[in-house]
Amino acid sequence: MPDALTPRLWRAIEPVYAAILAHPFVTGLTDGTLPRDAFRFYVVQDAHYLRDYAKALAILAGRGPSEHEVITLSRHAAGAIEVERSQHDSFFRDFDLSAAEVAATPLAPATVAYTSYLLATAHGGSFAEGMGAVLPCYWIYREVGQELLRRGSPDPLYQRWIDTYGGDEFAAIVQEAIAITDAAGADLGPAERERVERHFVTTSRYEWLFWDAGWRQERWPV
Repeated sequence: MPDALTPRLWRAIEPVYAAILAHPFVTGLTDGTLPRDAFRFYVVQDAHYLRDYAKALAILAGRGPSEHEVITLSRHAAGAIEVERSQHDSFFRDFDLSAAEVAATPLAPATVAYTSYLLATAHGGSFAEGMGAVLPCYWIYREVGQELLRRGSPDPLYQRWIDTYGGDEFAAIVQEAIAITDAAGADLGPAERERVERHFVTTSRYEWLFWDAGWRQERWPV
């Protein structure tokens, strides 16, 4: 039996993860230097992102090889929408943003690119490839959340965000996704393992790009 897939996946993105931790958006959450406008931009884009992320999870739930994957990924898809509604709504109130204003905000280039890649892979790849594409959003956020939880933040708004992703409840959800990915990878041949790893690395890079887009408040150039 081949080695578990997910340790290999994480090893492949260690430089990407290090770059994420060093990004000024992420470090600014803990030292309080992140400009409010950058965080405001990020949470609006994240609301758009999570809706499509939930769709990708729902697609994979429908393709699940057993009832366990169907039930778990359907629950995760619903949970992504619930986070979008509860956590983001509280941030939108802080920024005095209405639901109509959020809905009218165009998706940034990084948001379009990332969500398009997720949905294309969930539709067009194997179930294992789809899991490889969606897993970084789970796993990187858990690792970042736990690291930032250790550091803490002097800013209550940013600490609220950190508490969501650094907590035990989210960690347990992530572990479910890791287990599903390992189960899907157990019988894969070398070529498909390579494809899963390629998707995992690509969407990990999109995670960096998403935070970078928030930092730069990325707009379409034309």
